[in-house]
Formats: sequence, structure tokens, C-alpha cells
Amino acid sequence: MSIHTTPQARAPMVGHDMAELIEGVGIAGDRYAKGIDTGTYSAQPDVREVTLIEVETLEALARDHDIVLDPQEHRRNLTTRDVPLNHLVGRQFRVGDVVLEGGRLNYPCRYIDMITKKTICDLLEHRSGLNCRIVMGGTIRIGDPIRLA
Repeated sequence: MSIHTTPQARAPMVGHDMAELIEGVGIAGDRYAKGIDTGTYSAQPDVREVTLIEVETLEALARDHDIVLDPQEHRRNLTTRDVPLNHLVGRQFRVGDVVLEGGRLNYPCRYIDMITKKTICDLLEHRSGLNCRIVMGGTIRIGDPIRLA
């Protein structure tokens, strides 16, 4: 798992070894935790305290389309491995000791093409990640297991 945040829209994502997740708020220092004026949001209302994407999606882009999308480029907070995110919609799960609840699947938008300078929006349809709510906050670290709560 990798962990990334950014303080505002269009700013580069920054990798972390650990992060503090605040219940009902988001990741400390991240644009979504700071509020709507600092992030780019779709018109779709939802809880977006933490966003996840599967590394397998990034590997598929490279394998099937010769497009390299690094974890700091996709604009999601957590990059997971061996965790089918679609199965976590509406379910609570743990990342280390933190409890998250899967909300709606994330829809890709043209903003990702603009910010990455890569044509990937349509390729991310149904694989753009998962928006989550923080049910119980705490510290997460790279390597923390993800399991059902």
C-alpha cells in the first residue's frame, strides 16, 4: 500500500510512510480534510474523506495500454494491492487499526487527463477507486493489512 496526500487541487501528491486519519474529516493535511475550497470535486455528492485505488489498475494500464501511471499521479490517497475495492462498497473494513466504510465507487473525470497529461479517463471507467468515510480514526502505515471489520 502507498499513502499520498496533497494540500490543494493541482498540487503534486506527496508520499508518506504513515498518515493520521481523522474520523469525519479525512487525512491530516490532505485537500479533502481541509474542505471544498482546496480540492477539486465532482458534482456527485458523497463522502470523500479517504480515496483508494487498486495497484492492479495501474498495472493493467501499463500492460494493456503502455501507459505508466505512478501512485502519486492518480490523485487517490491509498493505493492497495490484492483488495477488490468494488466488494467494499457499503462495508466497513480496517486499514491497520483505522476503520473505514466504503462509499460509492469513484468516477473518473477529464480532470485526471488534464493533470497527468495522459489520456486515461475512459480507461479508468469502473476502476477509478473507492471513496470512503472514516468511521474510527488513527494512524495508518505502509504495509498495514486491509481486512473486513
